[in-house]
Amino acid sequence: MTDYTNPQQHRILILDFGAQYTQLIGRCIRELGVYCEIFPWDVDEARINEFNAKGIILSGGPASTYEDETPTAPDSVFSMGLPVLGICYGMQTMVSQLGGGVVNADHREFGSAEVDTTLDSSLTGPKGRTLSVWMSHGDRVNHLPPGFEVQGTTQNCPYAIIANEEKQFYGVQFHPEVTHTEQGKEMLSVFVHDICDCGSDWVPSNIIEEQIGSVREQVGNDHVILGLSGGVDSSVVAALLHRALGVQLTCIFVDTGLLRLNEGDQVMDTFVKNLGVTVIRVNAEEEFLEQLKGVTDPEAKRKVIGNLFVTIFERESRKIHNAKWLAQGTIYPDVIESAGNKHGKAKVIKSHHNVGGLPDDMDLALLEPIRELFKDEVRRIGIELGLPETMVFRHPFPGPGLGVRILGEVKKEYADVLRLADSIFLEELHNNNLYHETSQAFAVFLPVKSVGVVGDNRAYGYVIALRAVETVDFMTANWKRIPYDVLETVSNRIINEVRGISRVTYDISGKPPATIEWE
Repeated sequence: MTDYTNPQQHRILILDFGAQYTQLIGRCIRELGVYCEIFPWDVDEARINEFNAKGIILSGGPASTYEDETPTAPDSVFSMGLPVLGICYGMQTMVSQLGGGVVNADHREFGSAEVDTTLDSSLTGPKGRTLSVWMSHGDRVNHLPPGFEVQGTTQNCPYAIIANEEKQFYGVQFHPEVTHTEQGKEMLSVFVHDICDCGSDWVPSNIIEEQIGSVREQVGNDHVILGLSGGVDSSVVAALLHRALGVQLTCIFVDTGLLRLNEGDQVMDTFVKNLGVTVIRVNAEEEFLEQLKGVTDPEAKRKVIGNLFVTIFERESRKIHNAKWLAQGTIYPDVIESAGNKHGKAKVIKSHHNVGGLPDDMDLALLEPIRELFKDEVRRIGIELGLPETMVFRHPFPGPGLGVRILGEVKKEYADVLRLADSIFLEELHNNNLYHETSQAFAVFLPVKSVGVVGDNRAYGYVIALRAVETVDFMTANWKRIPYDVLETVSNRIINEVRGISRVTYDISGKPPATIEWE
């Protein structure tokens, strides 16, 4: 955990007013080498003081400052003597709370815009610049609080950038955290490095060193159990804990028989042969297939897979008599979403693609060494810890595995066919340098038969659907425009190399209305 009492650890506090981009602000600040955390807007002032920030960012949000019971920043934010940056709604609540005014705009702005800087600014540099920015607002400032001045305008927004330079309060009506704002990262860097005087010490080597020290202090001489899945989060936790604890760590790898081609062996090669981690592999394919017989409803399949996983994990963990800790791959977005739900400001996040939680009666203390990290940070420290790039930068894979990529009942025959088809698809994406341009790609098995021609004979074979998407947050997604010649190669290979397949289709549905996974 971060040591808030250490004055050498420079950090930025982000107050969340419910914007869809809040986590993106945090990721941008972290990428700049500065540690930050996201608190809900109504956090206790004592917690703000305890955090010991060098600057505060107020996020955007969907509310309007002139509504009843509108969210506001704690008053202490403006009396702590710290630099403050208000973004969109964060700017508007700062203006309202300090004596200015905000109204519903006659001309709303959603999308790209150009800001002309009208005064020299500590935030945006000399006047006369034109900034390409991303707007998303229906309200605007109509008069400024005392001590503020306008530093930038757009055609429809006369208060696009405002500042009180004496107090180091800054407000921008646009979103510097999104890539559409071309100079956005530069502005955030100026704010955290120059205005807030933060150093760039939040780097993988320092993160690893800090977490190793924290783990050793928490665990002492106790033994730790980790459920290893081969996914990015659990793999990084395994590598981190192995470096910190060595033989005090035992991983349990439940091979459900619903993994990708050769995935189980790859996990064992990486962790046992190469890193020397103690891993208990449980080959449970027969148990899972038996429990899944006759089950066709997607939700029922998830529950069967999740419940059996927990049963097997619990059974194996009880054999490790000296274990006192259970390690999990909780990451920072999970923590933020949980906090948001507790404060009633976020809808419940669906967990239907994840294997179910572990039982409460295991009598083990919880160890979450990457709970302060975003996914991109997890990947970076995974590389620093020596994990292969193929594991660290692999596409997401649902907890129930191929169980939710086989429509209807799950059978070994179907799983074996799907594994091969999926492997061919991903191999061709790699061969054509498309894998890392794609956020997620996979094959789906359709248990329907289609007429095909094999040699001179007609044949009935199953159908494989290919799915590939581009997305930033996985909340929305566009289908990936894979070149036709690549799709043709994939189709030909699957039909020729995978026995029992007569037809390959490509899914061009976006999210919404479709989901990324088919079940």
